[in-house]
Amino acid sequence: MTPWGALRERDLAAVEEMDKPDCDLRRLERSYARFPVVNRLLSEWPRTYRSRIRPLLASRGSLSLLDIGSGGGDVARSLARWARKDGFDLQVTAIDPDERAFAFAMRAAAVPGVTYRQAHSADLVAEGRSFDVVLSNHMLHHLHREELMGVLSDSERLAAQLALHNDLTRSNISYWLFLAGFWPLGLGSFICGDGLTSIRRSYTPGELAAIAPPGWRVEPNGPWHHLLVHGDGSGPDGQD
Repeated sequence: MTPWGALRERDLAAVEEMDKPDCDLRRLERSYARFPVVNRLLSEWPRTYRSRIRPLLASRGSLSLLDIGSGGGDVARSLARWARKDGFDLQVTAIDPDERAFAFAMRAAAVPGVTYRQAHSADLVAEGRSFDVVLSNHMLHHLHREELMGVLSDSERLAAQLALHNDLTRSNISYWLFLAGFWPLGLGSFICGDGLTSIRRSYTPGELAAIAPPGWRVEPNGPWHHLLVHGDGSGPDGQD
């Protein structure tokens, strides 16, 4: 158990069970199946959609969006459903290099406008792809420094309008509240244990701002998250 006050620095030695290639597949798939609950309660995607993505949809009518490291695909499906409900056309490509995540996403109930690929962001850069919006959820803390810089570079190349990387904010209070509130979801899955590891590996806003390349900015996103943002949705020429 992590003692109080022990989260002053990122725990780079901690490894999430889900990231291990030999982890229990049944527990992994239960984790993917429970992520919608976690993200609905904690990750602020409804607010991010309303404040950042829906205004772009309202001004353009349609958008293309890339979800990097999409896991089981629940964020991609939610965004597409919300846009469709609002009468907009949002075409979402959800990518994850892990074949287990890709297989789970492909078995999920189909949602119009959502496609899945087993791929890295660099693969899409090599293909010359471009999307109006690029985003990720709870991915940055998984990456080593070189991998993080690579994903941010890819995001700049892939995002014509806006890039949004949503991640956890490391703090003692978030650690203990997550443990207290989400341990039931950890039964038979990796949700609780890996969630705590995620918090231990995550950045504070100041740490992330200190290493972010020029043009990126860190913005608060609710009490437990922050966004690493590039662009403002106005496009490369600065015109909306």
